[in-house]
Amino acid sequence: MSNPYVRLDKNNTAVLLVDHQTGLLSLVRDIQPDTFKNNVLALADLAKYFNLPTILTTSFEDGPNGPLVPELKEMFPDAPFIARPGQINAWDNDDFVAAVKATGKKQLIVAGVVTEVCVAFPTLSALAEDFDVFVVTDASGTFNEITQQAAWQRMAAQGAQLMTWFGVACELHRDWRNDVEGLGQLFSNHIPDYRNLINSYVTQTSRR
Repeated sequence: MSNPYVRLDKNNTAVLLVDHQTGLLSLVRDIQPDTFKNNVLALADLAKYFNLPTILTTSFEDGPNGPLVPELKEMFPDAPFIARPGQINAWDNDDFVAAVKATGKKQLIVAGVVTEVCVAFPTLSALAEDFDVFVVTDASGTFNEITQQAAWQRMAAQGAQLMTWFGVACELHRDWRNDVEGLGQLFSNHIPDYRNLINSYVTQTSRR
């Protein structure tokens, strides 16, 4: 029996960016580095565009994991930032869980490095506490496709929804008439082919 369609609601959603750290990024091999970073920043951009509460967290920054990707700190200077001293599962950190629950949101968009640990562990923990969790697969990375698939299957089996940043943006937006230029610009910034489409649209509409 299939589960009912749970649709993302921009009024009930928070974003969790887990362990996008400079050291851990070097482990990502299931997606090209430039593509991966673009996807992470696209997810961050859509979080800002839709004004979604966003929480940043890192694990053991003083060790080989390294600091948070600097662009994320710059984009969310006022967001809760939880530097976990050692907990591998972010949900084991009381400050992180408190920050998530303080948003008052029931739907969690999660992405991070690496997928089968930093994404899967808090996702499974949040699902166990009856949150709806949406994992952004192309803004999460890991060693190879074997570990990727194992992580995706484990999370999906427990009810996580696997999505891409583009799918997340479209589901949150619901209707192009809400804002053509704003969403179109977001897509153009991160998808070169979409920039061509938007340029064509702008040219056509300017002639009317």
